[in-house]
Amino acid sequence: MDLELNEEQQAFREAAREFAQARMAPFAAQWDAEHHFPKEVLHAGGELGFCGLYASPGIGGLGASRLSAAVVFEELATACPSTAAYFTIHNMATWMLGQWGTPEIKAQWGEALTSGRKIGSYCLTEPGSGSDAASLKTRAVREGEGYLISGSKAFISGGGSSDLLIVMARTGQDGPKGISAFAVPADAPGISYGRQEEKMGWHSQPTCGISFENVRVPLANRLGEEGEGFTFAMKGLDGGRINIASCSLGGAQAALDQARRYLGERRQFGKALSEFQALQFRLADMATHLVASRQMVHAAAAKLDSGSADASAWCAMAKRFATDTCFAVVDEALQLHGGYGYTREFPLERLLRDLRVHRILEGTNEVMRMIVARRLLGSDRELR
Repeated sequence: MDLELNEEQQAFREAAREFAQARMAPFAAQWDAEHHFPKEVLHAGGELGFCGLYASPGIGGLGASRLSAAVVFEELATACPSTAAYFTIHNMATWMLGQWGTPEIKAQWGEALTSGRKIGSYCLTEPGSGSDAASLKTRAVREGEGYLISGSKAFISGGGSSDLLIVMARTGQDGPKGISAFAVPADAPGISYGRQEEKMGWHSQPTCGISFENVRVPLANRLGEEGEGFTFAMKGLDGGRINIASCSLGGAQAALDQARRYLGERRQFGKALSEFQALQFRLADMATHLVASRQMVHAAAAKLDSGSADASAWCAMAKRFATDTCFAVVDEALQLHGGYGYTREFPLERLLRDLRVHRILEGTNEVMRMIVARRLLGSDRELR
């Protein structure tokens, strides 16, 4: 693997950096404080292709590599991990529609999603099935030329504000082989939204439960064939794990940059904090951990791009390592600020709150360990 970004990836990084610093960084603290969902920023990002980065060009996407997308998401997250994370969720939903949607549904929704005019949500988690996603209970019953969907979903990002829901529902037997995927308009009759969750972080995006009561969807809204939905969901999550790990990279980079500035400016005992060797070593360790995380995420993205047989395990390893390690980097940066780090005068407390959930979503880090262990203990035990 070439560890240097190519010209296209460097161009993606510069475009994302400029956008993040101009349209996100100045407002991130305000969005957090006011719990404001900046849909206008998502729309503006769509004009640059950030809402359809790896979606098919057939629906208006850029068809970029997962590595290129990871670079973009990291840069966006240096300004606001919460908003950057919603860009990633929207991209996953859009990619799934472009990958497995019928010609009718792609014509209806494809360019609206890739342009950012409409936004999507991913609906897998349920009140009784978090890590055990294959046990979901939401059911889609065939009726005439369509389906009636009934059930409930939990912790849905964008819930109540998004335009299209990518919904996993049971059409057959228990277990993963009985699950199908559907594209459901968010305003369809029979859909209701619960209260907005009061979260520790991710304040710039709404999160709520969604209930479906005999929601009618046409046959054309099914993605792929019956019984393929869980496979689609897991393929989406492989990329989603790289995406959310990239958001952790961005948050940790922002924290490291803030700590470096602070150590140069803050004086104690007659000299700058940056002159104390013990603090220099802590800063060096933070940088080392961040670089190691970045290389692992990029390696996993390259595995996904190449279609490697062990890509899922690599994505799981990268997600586990990067989200744990980058959270620790932010925590260390906060510690270096002393009492100031605990106040909203500096961004560290917001970064810490936003990055904490990355260790839970897209599969908890305990589930990531399960995925890696199964690969190691299976018929092909190598991970190289």
